[in-house]
Amino acid sequence: MIAVRKAQDRFHTRIDWLDSWHTFSFGEHDDPDHRGFRALRVINDDTVQPGQGFGTHTHRDMEILTYVLQGALAHRDSSGGGGTIRPGDVQRMSAGTGVAHSEFNASPSDPVHFLQIWIVPARRGIAPGYEQKTFPSQERTGKLRLLASADARDGSVKINQDAAVYGTLLGPGDRVSYDLGPGRHAWVHVARGAVELNGQKLTAGDGAAVTDERKLALQAVDASEVLLFDLA
Repeated sequence: MIAVRKAQDRFHTRIDWLDSWHTFSFGEHDDPDHRGFRALRVINDDTVQPGQGFGTHTHRDMEILTYVLQGALAHRDSSGGGGTIRPGDVQRMSAGTGVAHSEFNASPSDPVHFLQIWIVPARRGIAPGYEQKTFPSQERTGKLRLLASADARDGSVKINQDAAVYGTLLGPGDRVSYDLGPGRHAWVHVARGAVELNGQKLTAGDGAAVTDERKLALQAVDASEVLLFDLA
């Protein structure tokens, strides 16, 4: 079964420096029917204006992935992690027992567009940690590239949960497929473009919860960027 959550049905926060679309309940937006999917808790689609950003704030007991689509995002945190995240980079921050961090648009002139993803960890109270890796476009073009996993296999960043996150860049007509193991579930998020997932069309910002399906087939209608979450 594939249940589609359309982009326009997401929750929306807009202030002078931030335009944010929330796939799941977040902050003041709460809907019992949309409080995440399996261990996937948050997908926020954020656009931050030049020179603006999120001042220092705290998190705990959450695996936080940041995936930049356009521009550059500067990050600093109390675990000692820090750097500038650009398209092709994946940053993982394990909040664990508690971490304070800030995120700002690294450009004084151009907006930054990124996804922030929260995954509930398998256990609470782990030590905070930080990791950032680059996945060149050629590694993601026309194929599903593993970006994050519980065992850090294939050069992916390590997350503390039985989950795997894949990314792909598809040209018009390109196809990729994915086999879900027994008892596994998936969430597919279209970051940009348009695809067909097992024959159902999804466009930018759309998400799809997948249960009781063994094979996923993605075919691009337009040039597209897609994330696939394999979840217990």
